[in-house]
Amino acid sequence: MHRVSGGRVIKHYVWHTGTWAWVLNRLSGLGLVFYLVLHIVVIHFVRQGPESFDALMGFLSTPLWRFLEWGLLGIILYHSFNGIRIVMIDLGWVVELRAQKAAFWTVVVIGLAGWFAGGVLFLLHMTG
Repeated sequence: MHRVSGGRVIKHYVWHTGTWAWVLNRLSGLGLVFYLVLHIVVIHFVRQGPESFDALMGFLSTPLWRFLEWGLLGIILYHSFNGIRIVMIDLGWVVELRAQKAAFWTVVVIGLAGWFAGGVLFLLHMTG
């Protein structure tokens, strides 16, 4: 932190691996909250009757929503694997900074691999 004249404090953030892990974890958490709200809305349509629910499901079956579902898969994978990484750090299993960075990149690689594999399955389901 740097103090400037007048007593104000200017915070200076260094964008390193840990910062990106933190930001992505918060953003993925917000994405999951958005999905939860959307899921509650869908449940509301179930209670309105089969016609209302079928109309909503028709809307949610469009390619845009399928693409967003694939994005949701990426959010879930990143948030869950990063959560495991954080627990490992909190339990003291991953202590050194170099190991923490390696654990982050492992989370990213495993998450991306699962996300792209899921994308192939999504495409096969949409076209088949």
